[in-house]
Amino acid sequence: MKKLIWISGSVLVCLLVGIFAVQNKQLQNKLVVAEERNEELKIEREMAEMKSYFETKPIDSEIVLNYASWVQSKQLAEQLYKDSNGLFQKEWGLFLGELAQKKNIDPYIVYELLRTETGNTFDPSLVGPETKYGHAYGMAQFMKNTAPWIADMAGLEYQDELLFDPLYSIQLSIEYLSFLIDRYDDWDHALTAYHRGMYGLEAYIEENGHAESVYAVEIQDNANQFEQIVFKD
Repeated sequence: MKKLIWISGSVLVCLLVGIFAVQNKQLQNKLVVAEERNEELKIEREMAEMKSYFETKPIDSEIVLNYASWVQSKQLAEQLYKDSNGLFQKEWGLFLGELAQKKNIDPYIVYELLRTETGNTFDPSLVGPETKYGHAYGMAQFMKNTAPWIADMAGLEYQDELLFDPLYSIQLSIEYLSFLIDRYDDWDHALTAYHRGMYGLEAYIEENGHAESVYAVEIQDNANQFEQIVFKD
């Protein structure tokens, strides 16, 4: 009888421990949700305060544009940070968003290109494999024979070590994409040229009869899917 009572007591203890564990997990989940909601409310309050301020002040169109672009860049930075599991830092996302808007380049194309170039690591210190043209460096994987003239187009000084600076890489990638899309007016051509070089693009078209490389199609598909998920949410 005592043994039976002891077993029953043990079962009861196990049940209570299990219940407390479930309740604790539920409480933790609620706290996480509450923290996320508080952060959302904080951002909403900041936006509301800014909007209220601008509604009461005589402002020009440039200030409105700067405010709107900053809000978009801030939202973009959060999206990219979350999607990359924290690998793509928020500072990078803000910078990317502002430059992409200035150059009228789809920021999701830039993000997916950087993801592809780094093998989903977004590693600013990455050195690509050796080729007959040399190595590619940094998050945007530029070679030393290409990067200097792109930096010149962007109005930036050039030093080899700057290729490992993530913000520098982002700016070079956007500058080059802007140049390529203006030249070809088509993302298949522009992205294949980014990957293979402009002469490499011509060779690819001559061999395949089109510019739809796997590289170009994959980046565009991923960017479109990402954008659809963002707007759906």
